[in-house]
Amino acid sequence: MNSMQTIRRAIVIGNGFAGAENQCIGLVRALRLSDKCTLYRVGRPRGGINEKLHWLPVSAHKQLERVVNWISENPFQTKKLVPFPAEWRDVLEADARQIAKVARDSFERDGPILVVASGRDTVAVASSIKKLVPDNVFLVQIQHPRSRLSRFDLVIAPSHDYYPLTPEAQKQIPWFLRRWVTPRKPPDKRVVLTVGALHQADSAALRSAASVWHDEMAPLPKPLLVVSIGGPTRHCRYGADLAMQLTASLKNVLPTCGTLRISFSRRTPKIVSDILVAELSDHPKVYIWNNEDPNPHMGHLAWADAFVITADSVSMLSEACSTGKPVYVIGAERCTWKFAHFLKSLQCRGAVRPFTGEENISEKWQYSPLGDTEKAADEVIKALAERGWRLPAQ
Repeated sequence: MNSMQTIRRAIVIGNGFAGAENQCIGLVRALRLSDKCTLYRVGRPRGGINEKLHWLPVSAHKQLERVVNWISENPFQTKKLVPFPAEWRDVLEADARQIAKVARDSFERDGPILVVASGRDTVAVASSIKKLVPDNVFLVQIQHPRSRLSRFDLVIAPSHDYYPLTPEAQKQIPWFLRRWVTPRKPPDKRVVLTVGALHQADSAALRSAASVWHDEMAPLPKPLLVVSIGGPTRHCRYGADLAMQLTASLKNVLPTCGTLRISFSRRTPKIVSDILVAELSDHPKVYIWNNEDPNPHMGHLAWADAFVITADSVSMLSEACSTGKPVYVIGAERCTWKFAHFLKSLQCRGAVRPFTGEENISEKWQYSPLGDTEKAADEVIKALAERGWRLPAQ
């Protein structure tokens, strides 16, 4: 085999959730392969009993769906997939054998393929591709796959995925459950640890967003405070109580703001958004995005002077902390398990502070911005070199 094979193309295997897929796309972008990338998705049946058995692997769900459909002749309702950017022409169902065939048949002409996957549902498909054509692909799995790491060329996982191994976590896990909690071993040389999530908000993307959103955001009175609200999770629960706390704190800091812009995610409960809209939408300094396109998220990252972000969102916090701008967190005291571990790591870096409502939004502080995506890309390049492969000269 040619020891200087060049990887000129990539495949992303997604699971339909933006938080996971954006990490893959961010890594491919950092490796400058996004213009030669094909997106596949692992489809999971939704609705009915599938929601109650969400912990089952995708293969079991599909078998269950076929059995129930055969019995009832009433197909389960399928959840609408998250729309993809316009540059993705087609989103195909991820079929390991078909992808492996493409990798094998086109290897002599086009060289090896970088395969990047993220999310529990993608593990089986991604590892099957590697098993079928080990000499034709380089497989990167993002987030800890909760299974044998030897099936992957590289695993990129946030440090908080290894929280179950810490003494603090061991005290929280009953002894009879410890053998079932993953990971069970410390990271080895195959694992690249990051602080937070990978993302697409690199310097080039922010420069582009600054230009696109210039006419709307450049004239806004400064400082511009951006508030990004996610949604409660199993380990970070909140509702109307946090919405009221956030509303009161935002009212307190409004005198030190030039402009306040608020956005909600798809996970934000209606009761939370309704409270903020009712309490703040009539204030002349406040703008609340109505969840219609265009989404100002990248513009907010580019133009904000400071951020307030709910503690549940690892991805939004990771993006904001990569800008080097002040980031305030609300709801951290409600988070447990690895969410609390992640927030503590950001606080130790000086990247985030709790949002109390007593802040002067004009205040700045210094910290080392997160560079997880760039670090991960560098580690991929090193691992490729050890295999005798490389990326195209830029």
